[in-house]
Amino acid sequence: ACTAPAEAPAEEIAAAPEKLHNNITEAEIIEGWELLFDGQCMGNFRKYGDTVIGKAWVIEDEALHLDASNKEDWQVNGGGDIVYQDFDGSIREFENFHFKGEWKIGERGNSGIIYLIHEDTEQYPYCWMTGLEMQVLDNGTDSTEGHPDAAIQKHRAGDLYDINAAPEGAAKLAGEWNQFEIIVQDGHLTQILNGVVTVDRDLFDDQWRADVAASKFHEWAGFGTYTKGGIALQDHGDKVWYRNLKIKALASAAADAAEGSEINTIIGSDLD
Repeated sequence: ACTAPAEAPAEEIAAAPEKLHNNITEAEIIEGWELLFDGQCMGNFRKYGDTVIGKAWVIEDEALHLDASNKEDWQVNGGGDIVYQDFDGSIREFENFHFKGEWKIGERGNSGIIYLIHEDTEQYPYCWMTGLEMQVLDNGTDSTEGHPDAAIQKHRAGDLYDINAAPEGAAKLAGEWNQFEIIVQDGHLTQILNGVVTVDRDLFDDQWRADVAASKFHEWAGFGTYTKGGIALQDHGDKVWYRNLKIKALASAAADAAEGSEINTIIGSDLD
């Protein structure tokens, strides 16, 4: 049986044989980065609302891949959305975090990176009923069709799905690797795709509530209300690949500023 990277000692992870992808350095570990997937084991993930990962999620060329050859309705038989789990099998939750990695989508494909998830399958059968989604999509080109959602504003790659549209041209073609970053800190969200900031906005304020109310997510009372939650990769019935997935918990910038002010006050009083 494989050992999930989250369960391995830091020195063991850093000393592992060099691979082309899914590497983490000792310096990154010291900085607080976690490697979600090492290219060899899927033990850090399980299906949303379940204890194991579906058989349609496989490892291919050092990537976490959804094999969509057995599609059933809008998802894959044996697939399902998968969540990053803690040692005890509970969903790993983050409040302030920096999540980054790479994705590649198949032709006319659709997937998503979902975050700030609250796992309660009785109220919310799918993780996207609570979590925000950075859209993963084949946008197509002038000469290729792409996924049908590419024709809908706020449904394209890099968008905050059905809430905010990304600038055009940030996503690469189907079959090419895209680099993404999602940063949430003190209720502020930044999404970055291939170096382009696609979303930069506050969460949980009056404007946020108004935007959610104007979206398809107004049907679910819990959507976009959880300030702390899990991370998921979406099964939308299409081929998708993920690799080099890393996350770092961030301190509250406001707390850091307050602590710095307190230290400066103490230092100042010592100098009096």
